[in-house]
Amino acid sequence: MDIKTIHQNFLESSGVSTDSRNIPVKSIFFALKGDNFNGNMFAQEALDKGAFKVVIDEKKFHKDTGETILVENVLVTLQQLAYFHRNYLGLHIISLTGSNGKTTSKELINTVLSKKFITVATKGNLNNHIGVPLTLLSMDSETEIGIVEMGANHLGEIRMLSEIAKPDFGYITNFGKAHLEGFGSLEGVIQGKTELYQFLKDHNKKIFVNANDAKQLENSKGISRITFGDSNADFIIKLLDGSNHLLVEYDGIELQSNLVGLYNFANISAAIAIGAYLNVSVNDIKQGIEEYVPSNNRSQLMQRGSNTILLDAYNANPTSMMAALENFKQTKGDTKIVFLGDMFELGTESEAEHQNIVNFLKENNFTKVFLTGGNFYKAKNNASHIKQFKTFDDLKKVIKTQELENATVLIKASRGMALERILDLI
Repeated sequence: MDIKTIHQNFLESSGVSTDSRNIPVKSIFFALKGDNFNGNMFAQEALDKGAFKVVIDEKKFHKDTGETILVENVLVTLQQLAYFHRNYLGLHIISLTGSNGKTTSKELINTVLSKKFITVATKGNLNNHIGVPLTLLSMDSETEIGIVEMGANHLGEIRMLSEIAKPDFGYITNFGKAHLEGFGSLEGVIQGKTELYQFLKDHNKKIFVNANDAKQLENSKGISRITFGDSNADFIIKLLDGSNHLLVEYDGIELQSNLVGLYNFANISAAIAIGAYLNVSVNDIKQGIEEYVPSNNRSQLMQRGSNTILLDAYNANPTSMMAALENFKQTKGDTKIVFLGDMFELGTESEAEHQNIVNFLKENNFTKVFLTGGNFYKAKNNASHIKQFKTFDDLKKVIKTQELENATVLIKASRGMALERILDLI
């Protein structure tokens, strides 16, 4: 069956599903394969649960009744369908990638643009070779702008995702030491992320560039770009106050965000610039920025009794962790407590990068520092205010003995550490 016919089936369906445990009635189930599962084996189960069609790539599960669609490769078909659907709709797509801040930027951009347009944005962090197609397939004829987040952990991935989504605009948040295991080095990260720039250049599209970031300016030369920054840019955004929730100014109007951390200034600025370029009114931009509230352990500021807690435990890499610590240095408070957990996917750089963080902590006078995880546990440390724990259970025993009063607390780690569990202990 050709992709045009599959697309016609898609238009007659209620959408797509890739999880046999969740089959919306009249949806098309794509029987994907993984290292530990084979979706073909659940074809009949999906039909029993109300699937309209099932896309499979193993002939023994094929039915002559028309309920199954036999293809060479289910994943490739899903990607081809998303590409076909994106062209069928003909809407504008904004794609963004980067080492840090992708999801926050995406949410801010969506909140601002939705004041003027009907938008669809990537849900959660569905930003890979499966998530991007699913995002595109969640758009319909009423969608005016799609906002597609793209993640990658190896070279060639951003290029491949760009070929599927065909963005009209692009934005790279930053280049940082993330996924070094796959990219090999910071230079590899830059090469991988700028595949978005190269795609846009090849197709005469536009990019949004943070003029405050010299690396972005250098790597976007020769491409049609729209710049934003605190000076010498197409859109000028000023930081008025970064001591608590960020307060910024654009076009003579103050915008009070619900975001903390100086590293979020660029995320806010990008959303303002993209909204302004697409003719969202200043008042609507202000409303969009001010109504966005971070969630899911991302830059959340909260109170626990007399303690003020900055929870940023959704993810971490050396760049984002150092940025969080530099910001925490500037935060008000006489008693500053730091809880950090291991950073993952750093490959051969893991030992050195964890040691770099410990060295920084030794040189800065935080009241107490608690480090958790096998990598931090192995780091060399002779500072009395820094305590190292191999496991969360080891940390848990010590936290229970601590009496935290009127403290300012930072919690940051890679997602796998689930360090937000500390909230139940303090």
